[in-house]
Amino acid sequence: MRKLKGILLIDDNETSNFLNHRLLNRMEVTENIRVFTNGQNALEYLQKIEKGDFNPADPNYFKPELIFLDVNMPILDGFEFLQNYHDLADNVKQNTVIAMLSTSSHPQDTVRANEYAAPYILKPLTVEKVKHLLTENFTNL
Repeated sequence: MRKLKGILLIDDNETSNFLNHRLLNRMEVTENIRVFTNGQNALEYLQKIEKGDFNPADPNYFKPELIFLDVNMPILDGFEFLQNYHDLADNVKQNTVIAMLSTSSHPQDTVRANEYAAPYILKPLTVEKVKHLLTENFTNL
């Protein structure tokens, strides 16, 4: 199985980030995981990639193939992030899957996620949920 080039975890909950990071490392789906505690910082990271405003030799910068995005966060929530993400250049968004993570099973949230064609995953993230997401979205793995 091919490893993903990189994954972003965007969640204001440090425990969720720790557990998700550990799960993804254990599954060996990528060598590159970046964690952000709000959507604004993650968006700024992607804007730097869009502009080429980073050292290409810096392993901390990579174009993610998968983004796990929490719905409810301060500063810039998941849906606000998606609205701004839509404005990024196609070369940044191309071949990137965004999966919404939430503890909410509220139908309004799932409908909004579907508007962005983003898979909606109820927390906690599990091996089965990650495998299903990879199978559904990365057929070349």
